[in-house]
Amino acid sequence: MKRSEADTRCWRPLKMRVVPLFLFLVVTVFIYYSLSFDYSAILPTASDSISAKEILYFPFKSKLTNTDNLTSTIEILSSPKSVLTTISDSASNEKVRPFPTPKAIVTATNDSTLAKKVPPVPSKNSQKTPPVPSKNSQKTPQKIFQYPFNCSIGNQTQTCSEKFPLPFTTDTDDGGKCPDYFRWIHEDLRPWRKTGITMDLVMKARRTANFRLVIVNGKAYVETYGKSFQSRDTFTLWGILQLLRRYPGRLPDLDLMFDCVDWPVILASHYRGPNATIPPPLFRYCGDKWSLDIVFPDWSFWGWSEINIKPWDSLLEELKEGNKRINWMEREPYAYWKGNPIVAETRQDLLKCNVSDKQDWNARVFAQDWLSESQKGYEESNLANQCRHRYKIYIEGSAWSVSDKYILACDSLTLLVKPRYYDFFTRNLVPVQHYWPIRDDDKCRSIKFAVDWGNNHKKKVQEIGKAASSFIQDDLRMDYVYDYMFHLLSEYSKLLKYKPTVPRKAVELCSEVMACREKDGLQKKFMMDSIVKYPSNKSPCSMPSPFNDESLKSFVRKKTNLIKQVETWEKKSQDNHTNIHR
Repeated sequence: MKRSEADTRCWRPLKMRVVPLFLFLVVTVFIYYSLSFDYSAILPTASDSISAKEILYFPFKSKLTNTDNLTSTIEILSSPKSVLTTISDSASNEKVRPFPTPKAIVTATNDSTLAKKVPPVPSKNSQKTPPVPSKNSQKTPQKIFQYPFNCSIGNQTQTCSEKFPLPFTTDTDDGGKCPDYFRWIHEDLRPWRKTGITMDLVMKARRTANFRLVIVNGKAYVETYGKSFQSRDTFTLWGILQLLRRYPGRLPDLDLMFDCVDWPVILASHYRGPNATIPPPLFRYCGDKWSLDIVFPDWSFWGWSEINIKPWDSLLEELKEGNKRINWMEREPYAYWKGNPIVAETRQDLLKCNVSDKQDWNARVFAQDWLSESQKGYEESNLANQCRHRYKIYIEGSAWSVSDKYILACDSLTLLVKPRYYDFFTRNLVPVQHYWPIRDDDKCRSIKFAVDWGNNHKKKVQEIGKAASSFIQDDLRMDYVYDYMFHLLSEYSKLLKYKPTVPRKAVELCSEVMACREKDGLQKKFMMDSIVKYPSNKSPCSMPSPFNDESLKSFVRKKTNLIKQVETWEKKSQDNHTNIHR
């Protein structure tokens, strides 16, 4: 039966509406299932591998190989466009098959071989397992090597190990930038920059040296000429041995003479003029503007056993904690000093500034009797317990004093009596920034003015005290002490014009020999407390550039002007005081 023309006209519009609607529904369902399908269920595990070409076909393959690139595989499969791009890049000369449909992928998972490798499809309520990281994506940390050390009774006469120094590679070359006071290394070695150092020059320094140190192939050899006062030479050598353990095999060969006495002896005036000779290089703990001795960190950084001063590494932490016990505002508003006055006339003069019935110079000064203190077990000489006053006095002894670092670390304002000598770090301290300068020819009045001024300018005084203690805590920690030694010795070795060899009378020295042969007591304890147990995992800090003539003059001029400014304030105050009492 044929449709009428009227029926045809009615059916045609309906057909044109229904068919597109049906196609739209089909496409919508297809897109929905395509987007909601969990492709991770059929992806290879972290131990599987497929090539770029195999990504397109892997649902139909029966065997997969190992891979470490699961994450990138997931990203590629999640984007058909990226798959086609990847395949076209890696196999442009082959015909590219279209990306498989979800139905094809599901069918492919029925392959028995592939099913063993593919985890079950998780349910909607289950939590997806995050991708397993690649085996090569995580850097394997370098194992920390600890030096073996055995001081058993049967091992006290042991010899140095033939295997030292062990080859050691740092994780990074970044040791950071050295503090500015490292620049003085260049100045201390300036006398030999143009001429270099010959063996004859080194041997001329033997006249006052306590020992000769030679380092060859990372090993230390010592020839002793004379015993030093107390344990200075012992702990100086101990410190150098710890440097070799910290940077094994990195210190170049060198040959030097070391004098453990306080006073510098290489006078600059003897090596000036048209017929001047080259000065002999001699290492010691301090210098002054009239001498050319090479300044090296002193023995007390590894402990001073005779007066129970602990190694610097542990003492620095104790000083930091001691600072927290009493707030600056709650400390005694006076200037404090305690030490041995017998060693220098200037210290005996300081005792006159102590409080009396007739005069109070704002100073509280105490003479230290080390013999009596040792009998009491050093109960009253704990440096960490001496941050109780707002002001602390530093005054030299027979030469410079190791007490400078302990006083500066206290958060109190350091009243620094005009010094003659310097050690390796104090040259970089700036008046009114790190300390307050005190006249050496009128100590009592100068101290009184400083304390009065400070009690009237509490905020400024606290800033100066904090700057000094921060300098000590940050720039004088043991890491930098070792780095200073490293750079000083390395720069010195570059000046040698001969290849160092082991002297005939020298003996090899190492930490095992030194520590194990010591009897039980503070000296051995301090050695064990300060021993370097591990090689450093980073390089020494980077040396700052040397001063040029203008920058050095400018720095010295700045310090001089600041001291003169304080003396001007002091004189003005004294003049006003005199006028009031007329």
